[in-house]
Amino acid sequence: MGDKANVHPGAAGRATAADRPASVRNVVLVGHSGSGKTTLVEALALTAGALNRAGRVEDGGTLSDYDEIEHRQQRSVQLSLVPVEWDGIKINLLDTPGYADFVGELRAGLRAADAALFVVSASDGVDGSTRMVWEECAAVGMPRAIVITHLEAARADFEEMTRRCAEAFGGDDPDAVLPLYLPLHGPQGPDGHAPVTGLVGPLTQKLFDYSTGERKESEPGEDQLPGIEEARNRLIEGIISESEDETLMDRYLGGEQVDIKTLIQDLERAVARGSFFPVLAAAPAAEGARQGIGTVELLELIIGGFPTPFEHPMPGVTTVDGKPRELKACDTEGPLVAEVVKTSSDPYVGRISLVRVFSGTLRPDQTVHVSGHGLADRGHEDHDVDEKIGALSMPFGKQQRPVTHAVAGDLVCVAKLGRAETGDTLSAKEDPLLMEPWQMPDPLLPLAIQAHSKADEDKLSQGLARLVAEDPTMRLEQNPDTHQVVLWCLGEAHADVALERLRSRYGVQVDVVPHKVSLRETFAGRSAGRGRHVKQSGGHGQYAICEIEVEPLPGGSGVEFVDKVVGGAVPRQFIPSVEKGVRAQAAKGVAAGYPLVDIRVTLLDGKAHSVDSSDAAFQTAGALALREAAADATIHLLEPVAEVSVLVGDEYVGAVMSDLSARRGRLLGTEQVSGGRTLVRAEVPEIEIGRYAIDLRSLSHGTARFSRSYARHEPMPAQVGEKLRQEALKSQ
Repeated sequence: MGDKANVHPGAAGRATAADRPASVRNVVLVGHSGSGKTTLVEALALTAGALNRAGRVEDGGTLSDYDEIEHRQQRSVQLSLVPVEWDGIKINLLDTPGYADFVGELRAGLRAADAALFVVSASDGVDGSTRMVWEECAAVGMPRAIVITHLEAARADFEEMTRRCAEAFGGDDPDAVLPLYLPLHGPQGPDGHAPVTGLVGPLTQKLFDYSTGERKESEPGEDQLPGIEEARNRLIEGIISESEDETLMDRYLGGEQVDIKTLIQDLERAVARGSFFPVLAAAPAAEGARQGIGTVELLELIIGGFPTPFEHPMPGVTTVDGKPRELKACDTEGPLVAEVVKTSSDPYVGRISLVRVFSGTLRPDQTVHVSGHGLADRGHEDHDVDEKIGALSMPFGKQQRPVTHAVAGDLVCVAKLGRAETGDTLSAKEDPLLMEPWQMPDPLLPLAIQAHSKADEDKLSQGLARLVAEDPTMRLEQNPDTHQVVLWCLGEAHADVALERLRSRYGVQVDVVPHKVSLRETFAGRSAGRGRHVKQSGGHGQYAICEIEVEPLPGGSGVEFVDKVVGGAVPRQFIPSVEKGVRAQAAKGVAAGYPLVDIRVTLLDGKAHSVDSSDAAFQTAGALALREAAADATIHLLEPVAEVSVLVGDEYVGAVMSDLSARRGRLLGTEQVSGGRTLVRAEVPEIEIGRYAIDLRSLSHGTARFSRSYARHEPMPAQVGEKLRQEALKSQ
């Protein structure tokens, strides 16, 4: 690793990284907003020679060129790929947003990567959301390393932060989280802070000095050896405890000097297996310097310790009709299977798809099968189409560098896939396949919108379709009850970005309106009504009279119509007309304009005229009868109730339960979950949890998550119902 030169064979005499999966490393950077992920990516690119000393891409622009939305919002909102090369190995660095609202981009990055770098700020520490992502990686055995940044901050303490990382990430084995290097401090400044000027490698007991802007190796002084020796012994014990050679620990404890080469090989294997998690320090290069502190060591860890794409388990693959298909992992000669992990729109090129190739080889101008299934509930229709792809390229800032092909294990940008959406599978036209989708977070914050003008209304549908095609964490709903267009988002920032993209990218201006829940009305008890529609004003008149009785039914019964007319008081041909009028009025509501449900309407009697009675007249009489019955009855407003499950840390359980009770929630119970967390289940009126995604994040400091599902409609409290009824009547 950083303690040894040329940890991996060089590029001489071998195929390029573009041709061999073994020469590719896919690494995702994970960490909270402000932890320094993007700065670290630029420092690695500078060290690898992808940037010049001014911190600019070789042929212009900056590496961190994001879209205008990111610049305006001062936050990273999307997944970005930065490929660099080190010692003949191509490293695809996937920089992810750290803000919770863009966890969908993070999940896409995890899907595309084979290993993860967890970036932790020495000044902020480990937050709850980063801990949750660590657990997700642990569940699938993804190799991980930890990079501590912001060591230049006042009171930054590498040893203390390493200890906290071991507590947060080590679980039952804190010795699996150990520093691979120790920071080397320069002289104290006037403020008492000693800046980090280099690193110490405990295994080889070498110093790596970056104070001149170039990495220089030297021997430690006598006064430094005791501290290095203590760290060295602990690191060796940690490596040996994870070694596949079970005799190594006994030999070490027996006094045998373990060969440094054996230790490094065991360390690399333990990192690649996901059983040992080295901690490194990193800092960006000073102005005019070529290498940032720790960047060489980190690059060597990536190429030596992180797995190749061959070691990435192949996600489940089926035919498009659902039959399982067994494929060899990362087979460049196998059937083409690739996945769209990100979709973006370029004003000049059009739609660009970032694709991870899992099997086969992807080439320009190839006709591929594009398959997308399983997201119909989010506004993404299932689709299977054949498309001819355009040019292949590698992104670097705003630039796209052309490539001739992409082999299994690599990432590449594909142009001109007009129907491809994030999460879609690309496969051979003659052998269409479908990959099992990765886990998508459920959007739980509703954003009701309407077109600002007639011109916007004409473009709204297409703009929304393109928006959700790019972002599968967003759900588009056309609510048939409230007639609202609703974008379901992950949070306020996610919603803000969606509105900004609609405006700036697709030219659609929309207005945000209050979100409505699907209320209902029902009768509280029996009632009767008489509908009389009689008009005699010359010419053909209108004559229809009907008498009905209305009674409530159990929830979920809908509207039931019963005919009990005897003696032909209402001619048989007009009884369906009465039912049609009753149902039409029920759909409009009888009190506040909400649909009337869970009632039985019984037609008892009526009168007809041999000439003036008609279908239209009896429809009107049926509606009038229902309105009269409602006028003499108590009408309940029914509100939708959701079953809510909240997964929260034990320290926040009390606050969450109190908050749910304040929202008129009924607690159903709690259940202990591993990792010091509790699952709280409750039934809560949907009208009370419109902004729960935001409120819960604030309440739990971003560590809780929840799910919701419709349970039923039930009567709302009289005072709440009356207030809504008055508001509805006022709006009408």
